[in-house]
Amino acid sequence: MKRIKIIVLLVVIISIVVGMLMHNKSLMAAKSTNEKIEAYPVTVTFAENRKVTNNLELVGTITANNDVAIVSEAQGRVVKVLAQVGDYKPAGSVLFQLDDELKLEAYKTAEVNYLKAKKDYDRYDALYKGKSVTDAQYEQAKLACQVSESQYVQAKREYNDTKITTPISGVITARIVDLGNYVNKASVVANVVDISKLKVKLNVAEKDAFKLKTGDNVEVNTDVYPGVVFNGKISSISSKADEAHTYPVEILLANSKDHPLKSGMFGRVSFTSIKNSELLVMPREALVGSIKDAKVFVVENGIAKMKDVLIGNVYENWLEVKGGLSVGDKIVVNGQNNLQDNDKVVEKK
Repeated sequence: MKRIKIIVLLVVIISIVVGMLMHNKSLMAAKSTNEKIEAYPVTVTFAENRKVTNNLELVGTITANNDVAIVSEAQGRVVKVLAQVGDYKPAGSVLFQLDDELKLEAYKTAEVNYLKAKKDYDRYDALYKGKSVTDAQYEQAKLACQVSESQYVQAKREYNDTKITTPISGVITARIVDLGNYVNKASVVANVVDISKLKVKLNVAEKDAFKLKTGDNVEVNTDVYPGVVFNGKISSISSKADEAHTYPVEILLANSKDHPLKSGMFGRVSFTSIKNSELLVMPREALVGSIKDAKVFVVENGIAKMKDVLIGNVYENWLEVKGGLSVGDKIVVNGQNNLQDNDKVVEKK
């Protein structure tokens, strides 16, 4: 009996608590209905034309204007080494001399044979014109001259190839062989770079690539020479993008005697040909959503209307507006997070 009374008492208490909660909820709902917001406070500004700075500065790698791997066109033992790493060599300079004793003798023999065959041909040519030799004799002398000339040219080339030369003027950056080494044909024996002129290689985003053209002036700065500006020109802009949708660009500049640059250094390139321009812009804080799917609230007669806008370039805290707004449109820059399309707003002072 006592247990039943306790259970009844608990049921009564729970019923009272539930009733009070339901009553409070109804009071709060009524209060919320009575206090419904008539207009949302917002801060606004205007879409405007503004001069923006189109600075484009990128980091590239400085490379040699010409970088050549010197390859031997003959085979043989190295008997002379005429190049050291760091030496400057004009184009045509001999870097290595291979053993040429046999090639020289073959060249001399081929030369003698050619000179004899040429004299014989000249004699037969004169006799042929006088009709003193047959056609067969004349043709045989002519063929012998041509064969000996071919052998002479080949022997001369093989002899000259024993002198390994550089095809460009530049600095020796690597020497692969030493005195006494045996060199095979097509072996790389040295490396020569021409740094009288330099290239800066970098990649430009597709949105910037079309602002540039071949021949545009640029300024190059390096950490090695703070404050020193190197002037260059755009030498090429690739017509094909890479996998990251950037376009390879090459810049040509003359090396400096007072502040010499080396291949492999980093250079900061400022594209000075891109001019400042006046564009329709809006503050970045007015943006609702992402730049790719941009929206803004435009206030018209106290009503906030959501509009789609097309965003172009980004300039620090400003966004270029390429569509969706006009100069003088009143846009919300603060308070838009609480807004829905066609909500009433009141402008903060």
